[in-house]
Amino acid sequence: MELQTLIEPTLAGMGYELVATERVGRGLLRVYIDKPDGVGVEDCVKVSNQLTRLFMVENVDYSRLEVSSPGLDRPLVKAADFVRFAGEQAQIKLRVPTESGRKKFVGRLAGVADGVLNLETDAGIVAIPLADIDSARLVPNI
Repeated sequence: MELQTLIEPTLAGMGYELVATERVGRGLLRVYIDKPDGVGVEDCVKVSNQLTRLFMVENVDYSRLEVSSPGLDRPLVKAADFVRFAGEQAQIKLRVPTESGRKKFVGRLAGVADGVLNLETDAGIVAIPLADIDSARLVPNI
């Protein structure tokens, strides 16, 4: 069973959103969680304890579990993330360059329609197919 498919329903039942999972060297499994009013240390402990029990039952292979908030530069992974954070600044990296040769964009998220992100940049609105995005992160407004 895919890790995301295993974790998402458990977190949803606890009132959290799975942002991303990451397997790092030496058996480290990172799980990034979020909720509308933010994530604190107590939330990470609560989720860590629940996932430890879940992983034991489901025989998930890992040595260490790290549960964390996504941070100020939260990754945008799902189409719903781009909708939720519409109006926010984001940094987008593409898998392959556009016809103009660009792979990196920074701009304001202006919505998603039919699998295409509209990004307001200094040069105007850029339409980026979600399938072409390699990574996307919010730009912290500090």
